Amino acid sequence: MADLSKYRNIGIFAHVDAGKTTTTERILKLTGQIHKTGEVHDGESTTDFMEQEAERGITIQSAAVSCFWKDHRFNVIDTPGHVDFTVEVYRSLKVLDGGIGVFCGSGGVEPQSETNWRYANESEVARVIFVNKLDRMGADFYRVTEQVRKVLGANPLIMTLPIGIEDEFCGVVDVLTKKAYIWDETGLPENYTVEDVPADMVDKVDEYHEMLIETAVEQDDDLMEAYMEGEVPSLEDIKRCIRKGTRDLAFFPTYCGSAFKNKGMQLVLDAVVDYLPAPTEVDPQPLMDEEGNENGEFAIVSADEPFKALAFKIMDDRFGALTFVRIYSGKLNKGDTILNAFTGKTERVGRMVEMQADDRNELTSAQAGDIIAIVGMKNVQTGHTLCDPKHPVTLEPMVFPTPVISIAVQPKDKGGNEKMGVAIGKMVAEDPSFQVETDEDSGETILKGMGELHLDIKVDILKRTYGVDLIVGQPQVAYRETITREIEDSYTHKKQSGGSGQFGKIDYRIKPGEVASGFTFKSTVVGGNVPKEFWPAVEKGFKSMMSEGVLAGFPVLDVEVELFDGGFHAVDSSAIAFEIAAKGAFRQSIPKAGAQLLEPIMKVDVFTPEDHVGDVIGDLNRRRGMMKDQEAGLTGVRIKADVPLSEMFGYIGSLRTMTSGRGQFSMEFSHYAPCPQNVAETVIAAEKEKKAAK
Repeated sequence: MADLSKYRNIGIFAHVDAGKTTTTERILKLTGQIHKTGEVHDGESTTDFMEQEAERGITIQSAAVSCFWKDHRFNVIDTPGHVDFTVEVYRSLKVLDGGIGVFCGSGGVEPQSETNWRYANESEVARVIFVNKLDRMGADFYRVTEQVRKVLGANPLIMTLPIGIEDEFCGVVDVLTKKAYIWDETGLPENYTVEDVPADMVDKVDEYHEMLIETAVEQDDDLMEAYMEGEVPSLEDIKRCIRKGTRDLAFFPTYCGSAFKNKGMQLVLDAVVDYLPAPTEVDPQPLMDEEGNENGEFAIVSADEPFKALAFKIMDDRFGALTFVRIYSGKLNKGDTILNAFTGKTERVGRMVEMQADDRNELTSAQAGDIIAIVGMKNVQTGHTLCDPKHPVTLEPMVFPTPVISIAVQPKDKGGNEKMGVAIGKMVAEDPSFQVETDEDSGETILKGMGELHLDIKVDILKRTYGVDLIVGQPQVAYRETITREIEDSYTHKKQSGGSGQFGKIDYRIKPGEVASGFTFKSTVVGGNVPKEFWPAVEKGFKSMMSEGVLAGFPVLDVEVELFDGGFHAVDSSAIAFEIAAKGAFRQSIPKAGAQLLEPIMKVDVFTPEDHVGDVIGDLNRRRGMMKDQEAGLTGVRIKADVPLSEMFGYIGSLRTMTSGRGQFSMEFSHYAPCPQNVAETVIAAEKEKKAAK
């Protein structure tokens, strides 16, 4: 039996280019898993093994690796930083117990760091912070920790201080033990010496040491009192307090270094062992009832409990379909039969493997706390619960963002349709934020995703991995419709044509709902004018019409329907008659209720050198952007704005032109807002033209 207290399931997450993958490489090198480090900029890192990742120097899908440090087992997941792939970060955080948040020493807290940090807060994942790239121009450890306080609202507990900065960065001081770790110029991680604190840093180290002790002892009232009376707590006591505070998210132990130059990494690994929780120390996952609400029970992390696990990622590779699974309770042996709680079907476990990025080690058994992959599972999707057939349970499922952008595609050669269908089926199973549908009128295949880069990469994967060349249409925006005023109306459905007739009369109110409420229905009928058994049919009729609005056929958002009266016929009334009445009522009343077109608004974060700020802001204004914030940094200015998605296509090209190639931006979906009249008219006319052409 493995000792669960020696397990650490951790993720590494940060903004694009803060050095997550390089940090993962260094962890693997230090723990002896790899003997030669591969560099991201050479396209040779272990965890970026997709062709698209190696070429673009970015991480697209999260990769899992296992390694050992000081007799502790680390299961490490390297996650993407790009906003179009946040679903990978979200689902990784769901199954991890701790994390390392990596920040760039010169870039600081960047847009995607904020999103990932917010996800980690929602998932209540304990983290240590690693401020990386301190050897770079413009790096400033103290400025980054201040940003963590201000921008993320987090409390960094500073554990190491840098010795020298930029070109002169040579090591770190451990604030807790007041020892300096200094690396030589060979770039080898093991070539360091432990020395006394440099003379010019003694006062600063003393000051931070005192702050560290004061913050730590707040976690233990007795220690705090003793400390106030002048008693110095022992190293063990301080570490115990830091561990508790880290687990409770009271603060985040903060380290510094340069992963690329191999400086400062050992202390980060020690921090994972010392301060991040083992699987048994994290609040257990809640179990759900059939309605999807918590039932008050939990998946206790123990090998002696019945088997419970969550499938958090599906990946198709040269060996077949891999289902990545986090085991919360119990054991799993090769040959066991397990139940998929979502589908109600059982499956036999043929092969289990421990992942080393795209290599694998065969396993015969696994237990609570492990992150493994099962080969060849059928019908399992991301978020499904796998459990012991004798003890069926459901774990809290995952919620994924809805796509905001779509493109129409078709294979270049006629025979490619079937091949494309199979490939897209596999890709949709792998990535829940990537959706596909067929336009019934035109027969076109529509791909939907989180952004232009997301869909770009999907088209690239179809071409290279599956050999399907596509003709790609223009990106389309996912518009929505809603209503703006309340109306009261009545509708009667009656049909008499030999045999039994149909009759249903409903009196109802339709009004705008709360933002993001979707569709809500209530009945206040008294006196049995519409018998109770027909209410669900009325609700079903209205709800089924929400997928296609009256303006341009886009889905309808945020509508509240109240059924308050009506009439029925003892013989001719039926559920189907009332459902048809509700459908007719929707068509009749929505145009009267001030139907309005909504467009997706994106939260855009642009980084630009100072001399181009005016151009960038002017351009965002022309794109109907609403300025939110402007913040000057050392190397440039960050501009935050809300901009309609329809105005952002091809923005990267314009930004590069305006800023001589030095500007960067990221965007993510924020909310839906009403379209201006002129824009709405253009969109509606274009949709009608499309329908007429079909």
